[in-house]
This record gives sequence, structure tokens and C-alpha cells, in this order.
Amino acid sequence: MKHLLKLSDLSTEEIFGILNLADQLKYERKNNIRHHLLEGKKLGMIFQKSSTRTRVSFEVGMYELGGHALFLSGRDLQIGRGEPIKDTVRVLSRYLDGIMIRTFAQQDVEDLAAYGSIPIINGLTDYCHPCQVLADLMTIREYKGSLKGLKLCFVGDGNNMANSLIVGGLKTGMEVSVACPDDYRPDPDILARGFATGRLTVTSDLKAAAKDADVLYTDVWASMGQEGEKAEREKVFRSYCIDGDLLSVAKPDAMVLHCLPAHRGEEITDEVFEAHANDIFDEAENRLHAQKAVLVKLLK
Repeated sequence: MKHLLKLSDLSTEEIFGILNLADQLKYERKNNIRHHLLEGKKLGMIFQKSSTRTRVSFEVGMYELGGHALFLSGRDLQIGRGEPIKDTVRVLSRYLDGIMIRTFAQQDVEDLAAYGSIPIINGLTDYCHPCQVLADLMTIREYKGSLKGLKLCFVGDGNNMANSLIVGGLKTGMEVSVACPDDYRPDPDILARGFATGRLTVTSDLKAAAKDADVLYTDVWASMGQEGEKAEREKVFRSYCIDGDLLSVAKPDAMVLHCLPAHRGEEITDEVFEAHANDIFDEAENRLHAQKAVLVKLLK
């Protein structure tokens, strides 16, 4: 494992290796066992999209591991004024031990890895969100004991979260169902690989997708960069909501997860959100632990 660009680059064994280390680091933190596994290491954090959980979790994670994180917005770097990303990364590779980037185009992440000489971590692109899904898998395993054989149902836009949940869920032995409008399906290549496993279904029928699910998952209807589509998306996705009625067809002990921020009353009702707040905020906390594990795997 040289980078974390997308989950499809990782083997099942590598994913579980990250999850196991994340569990260990979480246990040690809760028991006040401190360690500086990355003492002296420096992580550059490039943000071309705003963030709460990604920025704070990576910055706190590096601090707790004994390293240092530098916040670099698009306005602070010359890439915001037209410098090719391949030039920027060849400079930053001489200063830093790793880069985490949160941006729009997946190609930017791939170019950082191709032209740089240090590990690259994808903090989110329009294509995928591997860090979030590692935290999701960690949380599901905490609650359910294992992942293999569980049914994960995603409700909403076939976006970066749907793409990564399909890959991560299938790689760890889960059955995955996606409920989305026909014109908003996940990435075609990811769907093709997923269908080949025989454990992926995609449908516009919400209750069929959610039937007997162990985990229900949703995300906002309009992601960053799609603000101009908000009105149209509200019409298209009006019925794509996790509410009590949908939850009733899942298993009685089903979890509900959301990558946050949540628009209550849109993709999830306030009632369901609050009833499953422990699931959702444990999931948010686990961003810290999963990403610390990724940092240790890549930078130590």
C-alpha cells in the first residue's frame, strides 16, 4: 500500500489491516495510551472543497501521532493560480512526508501520486470517498461484530459515497443494494464490477432495496459543486428519504448511517436521525481512528 487513492486499489487484506489497526488505535486513545508513531512527520492537507470532519480529524490525528499537519487551501497554493498540479507535487514532495487532498477531480489525486514521491491520501473527490467508507466499515463491524454476509443499503444519489460503499462493502463480503433514480446511478465501471460479484443490486424501488437490510445509509441530495442543481434534485429525490416507513422493512436491529452533514427533512427525517444518533456520531468519530490507521500505514 503506497497511497490511498480509491478503495478499489486495495486488497481485502489491506482494508482489514487498516480496520484492525484503527480498532487498536481507538482502544489505546480511550485508555489514554499515548504514542508518537509519526514523530517528526509532516502532512500537507490541500483543501479545494470545504470540510469539517476531514480537516479536524486529519489535523488531530497527526497531532496525536506526534506529527504535524499543514492546512493548504486552494487560495494559498499556486495551483489556485494555474500552476500544474504535477509541478506543485514535485515541490511539496521535497518538503513533506505525505499529502492529503480534498478536491473535485479524481484525476488530480491520481496525478499527485504519479508525479510525486510521497504517499497521497484521497480525502474526497467527486468520484469516491475512501476515508469515509473505511470509517463506515469500522463502525458497522463495531456494532455487528463482523461484515461478511451483512446487507448494506444506500439510499439516494449514486455519488462518490455510493461508489465507495459499493466497493468497500463488496470487498469485505457484504451484500450491497442501492436505491436511486435511474438517471442518478453510480459509476458504470463500478456497477459492472459489482454486478459481476452477484452481490450488488441497483433499483429505484426503495423498499425492495431496503428489505432485510442490516445497515441503511444515506447522503445529501446535492453535494458540493451541485448547488445549481438543488431545486431540480429536490424534485427528483423527494421520495428518497430514510423515514420510519422505510426503516420498518429493514431488519429490526438495523443501523442507520450518514456521512454528514445531514439535511434533516430531506434525505433523512429528524426522528430517524435522532433515534440513530449514536450510530451516526460513532461513525463520525471513527473518521479519526480510521485515518490515523491510514496515516500510520503510509507514513511510518
